[in-house]
Amino acid sequence: MNIKIMAWQECTRKFIRKVDADNERIDSIKTKAMQRLKRAKSTRISNENISFVVEDYYEVIKELLVAYLLKNGLRSKNHQCLISYFYKKNPNYEGEASLISQTSFFRNRLSYYGEDIPMGFYDKNKEEFEKIINLLLDLIEK
Repeated sequence: MNIKIMAWQECTRKFIRKVDADNERIDSIKTKAMQRLKRAKSTRISNENISFVVEDYYEVIKELLVAYLLKNGLRSKNHQCLISYFYKKNPNYEGEASLISQTSFFRNRLSYYGEDIPMGFYDKNKEEFEKIINLLLDLIEK
């Protein structure tokens, strides 16, 4: 699957605005993301619920990207711009940005078309989801 990351220039023209960094809000977003992660990790995986577990991992990553932008004084009206910003600031994490984008694609197919997320996608990427989450937590703390 060839996933394209939205151009940052398009994001800044249409979807990004400057805001004041809000440490209380950042902490609250991180707390909720970690609660969601705990739920995802504690779910007993089956073919029936795998789509929702992957969706939870995506939501954790997305929430941490929101906190990352907010820490840097930005707000986005578009999830793809969250990924674009992450990649712009961390070009050496192209693989991670691509996986986040691919996960977003699957999550959107689930949400808008009722399509299941393949178990193989989860099996192949579960450890990478965890690495991305830890990476984002580190970036937020810097």
